[in-house]
Amino acid sequence: MTFSDEPLLIFDGACGTTLQTMKIDPAVWDGLEGCNEYLNISSPETIIELHRKFLAAGAMVIETNTFGASSVVLSEYGLENRVDELNRAAVANAKKAVAEFSTKEHPRYIVGSIGPTTKLPILGHISPQDLAETVTEQLQSLLDAGVDAIIIETCQDLLQIKTVLIACFDLLEKRSMDIPVLASVTFEQQGTMLVGTDISAVCATIAPFPVFSLGLNCATGPTDMEPHIDYLCKHWKKRISCIPNQGMPEVVDGKTHYPLTPEEYGKHMYDFVTKKGVSIVGGCCGTSPAHIKGLVEALQSAIPADRSEVVK
Repeated sequence: MTFSDEPLLIFDGACGTTLQTMKIDPAVWDGLEGCNEYLNISSPETIIELHRKFLAAGAMVIETNTFGASSVVLSEYGLENRVDELNRAAVANAKKAVAEFSTKEHPRYIVGSIGPTTKLPILGHISPQDLAETVTEQLQSLLDAGVDAIIIETCQDLLQIKTVLIACFDLLEKRSMDIPVLASVTFEQQGTMLVGTDISAVCATIAPFPVFSLGLNCATGPTDMEPHIDYLCKHWKKRISCIPNQGMPEVVDGKTHYPLTPEEYGKHMYDFVTKKGVSIVGGCCGTSPAHIKGLVEALQSAIPADRSEVVK
């Protein structure tokens, strides 16, 4: 079985909010608190343990701790010259964790995470050329390190995701490589992407690219994602992913709190898979190992609904 052959793929949960629950020696940050990617080299055991928690919960897919490991983001911490080192270390850490859980009958996979950086080209924060260059640099390291797939996630700007996809497939063509590339956009609670784009425009923009899947992650929980997932299930011919937050965040006693229980979260995702045909699921902000365990338990023996009669 390969990544592409799996009828249902269950990703891991939140990196950042899970790290916040772990005991991490303050010294390992070296004054770079907030740069989770730095932990790949300063405290690899922390990242390996993070991955172990989700693998033990039943996750089939681990995302590398590289969401912000591009030079654009790392420059905010003075680490722009350590892109290759940090990305390779992230994959190595994931491989160590996966090796403990992967078997021939039940393989586990590593997907290289590419975040949106902190600059949007549509707003003039960065030129498409500079964005393509920084993403290509990160992709080269992830591919060299041996990931099973790439996910371009939390995309808030169509110019951004189009630029990144062009850079990604150009690089894969140059290397004569064919690995799955997943695209995932983020919709705000008002029902559009950050700059006002609707789901039909997303489909039209992504359609020319040979992506493995298209879906949503971050910003909202499953309920707010449902209308957009419904549209994808009716209009997108390829696979669909849904990686929501643990509901909409609330402030309780001065701390950020995500409301959905593991059972509620699992029930939502079970319906997305069995009734709508979503075949790639996982968790974004707030989703703990307990939520992934709830997801895995809810999806035992679940089969994604057939969409062949719906999507022409």
